Amino acid sequence: MANEQTTEQAEAGMPDWSAYRGVLIVVEQRDGVAKKVSWQLLGEGKKLAAKLDAPLMALVIGEDVAHLADEAVHYGADRVYLCEAPELRTYRTRPYSRVCLKLIEEAKPEIVLFGATATGRDLAGAIATHLPTGLTADTTQLDVEPPPSRLLLASRPAFSEKMMATILCKQYRPQMATARAGVFQALPKDTARQGEIIAIEAAMREEEIAAQVLDFLHETGKLNLEDAEIIVAGGRGLGGPEPFGLLAELAEALGGVVGASRAAVDAGWIGHEHQVGQTGATVRPKLYFAIGISGAVQHTVGMSNADVVVAINKDEKAPIFQFAHYGMVGDLFKLVPAITQEVKKRRTLFGKPAADTTASVPTLERSEAK
Repeated sequence: MANEQTTEQAEAGMPDWSAYRGVLIVVEQRDGVAKKVSWQLLGEGKKLAAKLDAPLMALVIGEDVAHLADEAVHYGADRVYLCEAPELRTYRTRPYSRVCLKLIEEAKPEIVLFGATATGRDLAGAIATHLPTGLTADTTQLDVEPPPSRLLLASRPAFSEKMMATILCKQYRPQMATARAGVFQALPKDTARQGEIIAIEAAMREEEIAAQVLDFLHETGKLNLEDAEIIVAGGRGLGGPEPFGLLAELAEALGGVVGASRAAVDAGWIGHEHQVGQTGATVRPKLYFAIGISGAVQHTVGMSNADVVVAINKDEKAPIFQFAHYGMVGDLFKLVPAITQEVKKRRTLFGKPAADTTASVPTLERSEAK
C-alpha cells in the first residue's frame, strides 16, 4: 500500500509524505487548567484520525501538568507527549515553539491543530514559519480527503464572510490550522480509557530565553461568552443602544449574558466583547436568543452550534429562522418584556431567584460622534 501511494504521488508530481502520519492536537493550558478548545479539538481530531486510519496524538507543555496528559487520554488521545519544566510554567513563544518543532520533527504528524486563541495563534504562526509549512487560521470546519491524498480540508468564512473557503496545503507537511473555540464538540470524558504517555525534554534552558515573565495579571469581571450557557443577543433590528437594556433584563432573569451581532457592535451600540460571530466569539450555549438579528453568515457561524436557538424578528423571511429551533415573528419591544416577565414569574413560583449577572450586563450609554 505504501508503494502504491508513493507511486501515485510521484505520478501527480507530489512530494512523498509517507513518513508523516497522525493528527496532533497541541493542548493549551494556563495554571494547570486546559482550555476547553483543546478537548473540543481532540473530539474533532478523533474523527479525522479515524478517516485516515492514523493515531490521534496530543502535546501537553507546562510545569506540573501531568494530570492534563491523563485528561487528554480520557478525551480521546491515543498517545500523549508530555513536556514539563520550570521554564515552561508560563507561555513564552520561543521555548514553547522549540518543544513543538522538535516533536514535529521526531513524531512527524501529518496534521497539527491549535485553538484559535491568542496563545494558539501566536504559537502556530511561529511554528509554521520555522518549518516552513502552510497555516489556515480561524477554521470553522475540518475534514480530510481519504488516502492516498490525505489532504486536510480546512474551511473558514471568506469574502466578508459571504461564503466558505476551503484551504489546502498540498506541497508541505505537516498541514496546520487553528480552530475557533466552541465550534467543535468534545467527546464525553472516559476516565477508564487507556493511552500511551511519553515524556519529552524541554528544548531550551532558562538562560537561553530572552523574554522574562515578571508577573501575570488575571483580569476579573470580564465577560466570557464562550463559556456562557445562556446568551441573549441583539442585532441591527434593535435600532439603537437603549433596547439592549431589555435584553440585559432578560439575560439577568435567565442567569445568562448579553451578546450582539457585528452590525450592533459596528454601530457603537454595545462593546466588542459582546460580539458573536466570525470576528467575535464562537459560542455553544444551551440556549441562544437571536433578537433583531437577520442571520448573516458572519453571525450564524458563531452560534449555529447552540443546543436551542430562539429567534425573534419582525421579518418572517429573515435567514435566522433557518437556524432557529423556535421562532417568533413580531415586535421585539413587546415580546422581550413579556418573556422576561414570564421568566421572573416562573423563577419566583419555583423559588429560584434570578442569578446576579451584573458583571455581564453592559453599560448602555449613547456615544455621540465627534
